[in-house]
Amino acid sequence: MNIENNIRLFFDTEARDHLAITPIQGDASSRRYYRITGTEPSTIACHDPQLRTLNLHSYPFLILHALFSRHSLPVPEVLAVKAEYGLLLLEDCGSVMLQDLVNEPDNEKSAELYRNCIDILVGIQSITGDSSQIPFRFSFDHEKLMFEFDFFIEHALFNYFAAYFKRSDAGALRREFEAITETLVQPEHFVLNHRDFHSRNIMIRNGKPVLIDFQDARMGLPQYDAVSLIRDSYTDLDNELAEELKTRHYRQLKNRGVITMSDDEYLYLFDLMAFQRSIKALGTFCHQTAVLGKPVYEQSIAPTIAYLSDYIASRKELKKAGTLLLPLLENGATR
Repeated sequence: MNIENNIRLFFDTEARDHLAITPIQGDASSRRYYRITGTEPSTIACHDPQLRTLNLHSYPFLILHALFSRHSLPVPEVLAVKAEYGLLLLEDCGSVMLQDLVNEPDNEKSAELYRNCIDILVGIQSITGDSSQIPFRFSFDHEKLMFEFDFFIEHALFNYFAAYFKRSDAGALRREFEAITETLVQPEHFVLNHRDFHSRNIMIRNGKPVLIDFQDARMGLPQYDAVSLIRDSYTDLDNELAEELKTRHYRQLKNRGVITMSDDEYLYLFDLMAFQRSIKALGTFCHQTAVLGKPVYEQSIAPTIAYLSDYIASRKELKKAGTLLLPLLENGATR
């Protein structure tokens, strides 16, 4: 049976013939999503091949869903599971993403949504747990961050932007990436991160944010998710609001006793983490565009490059990497 026929098995025999099952845009993973109409209310089906190979107690999405639900974080309801088909049936939280509201005429409304998202983020980052269990056993350690830097070198510099980068500079650039990674791997400051806490993974239902795509949560600096939201490759926030959100994030974490770093240290690590996160995003966008043939990601490349220039200008630790990336920074946005 194909995926759509398997989805119909969630419903009784009488309802199956009246269902409309429509693929919807998903993320850059192997998961596929479908909106099901013809019954009230509409629902969302997620097909994930990994679900067939894991038992329900080791499937990350369900583990994170239960964890976030216990801490009263807004996530879609899981309505049913058919693990043998790799299928989840989820509450439909609509089609309005936070991204869709950034440039609305009512700027204060979108600003308040972003403040709400920061509050939710602090809720995530306040969760603690057993370091031997999912998601706390995974982190943005040296291996993970360097994998993301290397992915950028392979798919952005050696492929998509090959005309603007000398391969002979790769060794020197990688050494700069190693030094940045050493600064960012500070387990004493690690908290739980959603990992993809950006405007396309935050749905707006009844005027309030709902989190999706949280199955890859892991430990890391609190700035990782803050960067994902505030310096999002898919949006361009007003600088005044961006600074307000940084301050809100830092003060709430500090007041809750979640972090011990100073304000200056927070801002310093925010910029370095923002550089790393943008590099990671560029690697993903170039791979999705050039290798997987998904041009929708290409439109996010130029804004991400523009962010890089800002971070490099603000921190001396990024200057050498910036020099090596200069042809990309000067020409990449207009490729």
